[in-house]
Amino acid sequence: MTIKKIIGKVHLWLGFTSGIIVFVIAVTGCLYAFQAEISELTQSSYRKVAPQQAPFLLPSQMKAIAEKQLPGKHLHSVQYGLKDRAAVATFYSFTPQYYYTVYINPYSGEVLKVKNMDRDFFRIVLMGHYYLWLPEAVGQQVAIYSTIIFVVMMISGLILWWPRNKAAAKQRFSIKWSAAWRRKNYDLHNVLGFYMTWVAIILAITGLVFGWQLLANAIYKTAGGKKSLTYVEPLSDTTKITIATAGPVDKLWQQMQQEHKDAETIEMHFGAEAKSSLEVAINTDADTYWKSDYRFFDQYTMKELPVDHIYGRFKDAKGADKLLRMNYDIHTGAILGLPGKILAFFASLIAASLPITGFMIWWGRRKKKPLPK
Repeated sequence: MTIKKIIGKVHLWLGFTSGIIVFVIAVTGCLYAFQAEISELTQSSYRKVAPQQAPFLLPSQMKAIAEKQLPGKHLHSVQYGLKDRAAVATFYSFTPQYYYTVYINPYSGEVLKVKNMDRDFFRIVLMGHYYLWLPEAVGQQVAIYSTIIFVVMMISGLILWWPRNKAAAKQRFSIKWSAAWRRKNYDLHNVLGFYMTWVAIILAITGLVFGWQLLANAIYKTAGGKKSLTYVEPLSDTTKITIATAGPVDKLWQQMQQEHKDAETIEMHFGAEAKSSLEVAINTDADTYWKSDYRFFDQYTMKELPVDHIYGRFKDAKGADKLLRMNYDIHTGAILGLPGKILAFFASLIAASLPITGFMIWWGRRKKKPLPK
């Protein structure tokens, strides 16, 4: 048996092993590609407000309004956007598990929408993409190993596709639409698979970085990274409680408005415990995340606290830090704007089709009648 035939067998059986899972991950990724744009169109009634010259309500006022809607639940943060955007109060907890968002008019305090995110369509799609709707500990591992297999299949598929000579190369780059359905299916699998191979590998690797810490650390260290990839919240000095500043989150909010006049979103976090710090996330581009500033302050002294992980001030980020910060925006295509999202959409769509067309090739060959002697 030749090496190419061995690779063909490996490609086939890996496809049987991971085909359904790859299909689910790819389809959910395809559905999620334009999540922001679709949500903006379908949810504008509570995401947008009429801009006014009046100042926004303070975070403490937003907190009081939001907590009346969901008594007994922990308010994680309040996010302010541009003048025509509703403020978003987020309630989140691991134990007990819940995730709610409350949309509030930042001028009047009117509650526009209370949303259980566990019932949100795109949230459900995302859980399928991350965990295949299985328990997180199980689903994440299944998704990781299936994605690794998918990367191996992309490489083996490229080897199988590679033409032996110039004559064979001519038919490897285009689909013969006039041919019989079996030939068209063969071309759809091979030609489309070739064109999306490199994009699919990038999407797969950036997806693996989310859940496979070993790979994330390897990429970061290879790029020269020196910091930690693990998010660790710096702590407030609880011995300074007696000199605590009144309304620290409100004061921080006013300070951040002055220091970040170009911000499109400012997210104010409330301390969960007495030792918690106050986090502020500032983003100058609401369509991406990698340039965000994450700043931490002692809730008693208002002193800014340093961090030794990559999620700190953007100005302090080195090349390797920026690479890992970019990971989500690369994975979704948002790093290139709308063209990048379109590219990610079609790459995911084609990836979803490969297990189907591959199975049909195998089934067609299995049912193929032998030629008469």
